[in-house]
Order: sequence, then structure tokens, then C-alpha cells
Amino acid sequence: MLQGDKRVDLTVPSAARMYDWLLGGSNNFEVDEAACRLLLDAAPTTRALALNNRWFLERVVRVLAEEYEIRQYIDFGSGLPTQNNVHQIAQSVDSSSRVVYVDNDPVVLGYGNSLLDENDRTAIIRADMADTEFVFDHADFKRLIDLDEPVACLFNSVLHCLPDEADPDAVVRRTIERLKPGSMVVICQLVSDDPQLRTQVTDLMLEQTHGNWGRVRTTSDVDRYFRGLVVQQPGLVDVTDWRPDSELRQRQRSIEWTEYGGLAQIPSR
Repeated sequence: MLQGDKRVDLTVPSAARMYDWLLGGSNNFEVDEAACRLLLDAAPTTRALALNNRWFLERVVRVLAEEYEIRQYIDFGSGLPTQNNVHQIAQSVDSSSRVVYVDNDPVVLGYGNSLLDENDRTAIIRADMADTEFVFDHADFKRLIDLDEPVACLFNSVLHCLPDEADPDAVVRRTIERLKPGSMVVICQLVSDDPQLRTQVTDLMLEQTHGNWGRVRTTSDVDRYFRGLVVQQPGLVDVTDWRPDSELRQRQRSIEWTEYGGLAQIPSR
């Protein structure tokens, strides 16, 4: 499932570059902007959704670093580097923190490698996030991550990129099975209670990315990912409501669909 020598096709949008455009980044192309504008026509508050998700990532990593004292992180489907990346937040709390990013988008790999060249406690692995065995066997993973110590595993706004046949639930299970009890798992995904919107946005994204996407799911789909885990307060919620640190940010809500999920701990087996 490794993506090999896959090259950038500038005629096809990617979810990572679309997310970058929604966040106001510059690592995207005209085709990504055009796809985002179609998406905004279908779900006008999608930009607020992207911002809410990014702010959630910043908050949850800081909580993991400060309150749970986690010092190693695996960020699946990490996307394009922006400000306040996982390694920057974690290392601002403890400079010894190690981070492994996993992504298969060639543009992500290019920008990521240039950003991380001078940080020997951080690496980016070119892989499909569903290829658990390849990721855990990678030399950079083994160099940075000690599986005898607690790890934070992040599936932040990425599982909706996996189609049902890739079985995102199985991806989560395979990952959890390799981690020590006491490790932490962050999961959130795009959800909607409106079946018409789920179909409309899923079809749009599949068409725009030439099938390189999954689907908008329901909250019950996401709840299933957390079975067997100990969900931490405030539970599984719209991530806008996950320990908000700013009333202004909390008011910037998406309406048509939301990012839903939370933080959980792997219990003793």
C-alpha cells in the first residue's frame, strides 16, 4: 500500500492541499482552490470546520504533552505543515519529544522534509496510513518511537479519507494493538446527521479527487472506533467543544457538518 514513486498530478485536487487552502496556506494549486469553492457551495461553513479542527489539534497535543506527559507521537495523515505543528507544540513543552508524521501525498512529503531537515527528533514517513506494518517497521519509526513507553497516536481528520473497503476501523485496531497500555489515541472525523449532505459531499470529493477519498460518516461510525478505549473528558463531541480555550473560537461553528471525536486512553489488557 506504499505509494512508491507517485508524482504530483496538478490536474487533480488532494484533500491535504484543499485543507491547506481552507486554512489560508500557500502550499496548494488552482485546482485545489477550485475544488474548495465547490465544497463551500455545498457546505458554506467548511472553512470554519477546518479552522476548528486545526485549533482542536493544537489543544489536544498541548494537553497530551502537559497533562499526560506524552513524549512521543505518531501523526497519521499529517497533511501539509502549517504553524503550530505537532512537533512544535510537543517540543515547546519538552524538547526531547519525538514525532513521526505519516503521509502519502508527494507535496506533503516535499514540504515536510524541508521543514524537518534540521530536527533530528522528528521524521516524516511516506506511506499509506492503512499500511500499519510498513509504518511500524520503518527505520525512522524505530529510531524515534519506543513502544515500551506510552505513545500518542493521532488520527486527526483523516479517517474519512479512507473508503469502507480500506476498513478504517481495522486500521485503528491494528495500531492500538501495537501500543503500550497508557498510550493515548486521538480520533476525529467529518460527520453529518443529514444523509443528503453526506451523499452530496462524499460524491463531490470522490469526483474531485478521482476516487482518492472515503466518505462522510455518522457519529455512531466514529463511536465504534473508540470501543475498548477509555474516553477522556469531555467525551466524544464536536471538537469545537473539546476543552475550548477561547470563546471567540468556540463561536466559529460549522453547521452543515462537524468534526466529531475526542481523546482516549488504552487500558491495561
